[in-house]
Amino acid sequence: MTIEVKTPELPESVADGVLIEWRVSVGQSVQRDDNLVEIETDKVVLEIPAPDSGTVKEILKPNGEVVTSGDVLAILEQGEVIAPAAESQTAQQPDMTKAADVPMSPAVKKLIADNKLEPSRIRGSGKSGRITKQDVLEYLDNVSKPENNPAPPPDQTMTKEDIINDRMEERVPMTRLRARVAERLVQSQQTTATLTTFNEVNMEPVISLRSKYQDQFTNKHDVKLGFMSFFVKACTEALKHYPVVNASVDGSDIIYHGFYDIGIAVGSPRGLVVPILRNTDTLSFGDIEKAIRDFGARAQDGKLGLDELSGGTFSITNGGIYGSMLSTPVINPPQSAILGMHNIQQRAVVENDEIVVRPMMYLALSYDHRIIDGREAVQFLVKVKQSLENPAIMLLAL
Repeated sequence: MTIEVKTPELPESVADGVLIEWRVSVGQSVQRDDNLVEIETDKVVLEIPAPDSGTVKEILKPNGEVVTSGDVLAILEQGEVIAPAAESQTAQQPDMTKAADVPMSPAVKKLIADNKLEPSRIRGSGKSGRITKQDVLEYLDNVSKPENNPAPPPDQTMTKEDIINDRMEERVPMTRLRARVAERLVQSQQTTATLTTFNEVNMEPVISLRSKYQDQFTNKHDVKLGFMSFFVKACTEALKHYPVVNASVDGSDIIYHGFYDIGIAVGSPRGLVVPILRNTDTLSFGDIEKAIRDFGARAQDGKLGLDELSGGTFSITNGGIYGSMLSTPVINPPQSAILGMHNIQQRAVVENDEIVVRPMMYLALSYDHRIIDGREAVQFLVKVKQSLENPAIMLLAL
């Protein structure tokens, strides 16, 4: 009996995806739930599991093809697969040393062809054994050494220095995620009346609170108490006081949301993603820290679900982890505002007519001036500042 392997049902916000890498080949035996292929959408990379145990009879969609919901990707011949002994299992794995099977970009293929190299001799360090440009350069550097290649034919190899001096360039297509991020950034600039207001916050109260209770918090929740949970709580309280900042524009209407779903910008190998913390008004500090840790780990592996990246009424981005001192974050439509956190720096400030040194952070709130007035934006940011400089305000929901 044959089974069709299909593209899963994609949400309305995701039109299609690109088939980026088959993990199996025709004739290969697979177990139920084995990862067969990866599809990259403009939000996440989806792993398509085997619906049952069997043998790959036919692959219908090649790498690089655009697919939509319900497309048939492959055909499996159903049948329970008996796992072979370790020696046999190794022998049955697809031979990744063959030139046609070694994963590599077009630029790397050209580099290998120009130098008349054998791909099977180059050890790939990339994902799934992918050969990178650096792998080729290191191989060329190695074979050019006299002790490794005493008499290389002059027309067959080129040294690493020759390649660098030749000022080579590499053209690679954007990932679907990167392209979608670029599209949304341009959309944001073109469709919102964006302004940014700034303030600064003395982080000493938060730092002191973290230091005092870090061990107890970690022991209870099995996660460290970071800064982001304080900002999520502070923003949630500010959104309650200024609901228009939590609203969105739909044509000539303003939609006021009666819930608080805050997006947390996270960097990933394929680009920026913004997973959503749902109902932040009901989450504890421990819940928030665990969720953020989980988002970060799964973003690195491309394991975030489409539902986790959809929606959101407000966003927070932390450029401070990369050393940013000040920036104007870009609104994530259809949201109307985003808070930018920055690096904490010891700076001289005046308190009670005296100059003191405090750990200070600049805050930036970008907002859509079509529905949010400057007064509301400034007051929102002041509310966030007050909550952080006196954590009892948000802990007591004052």
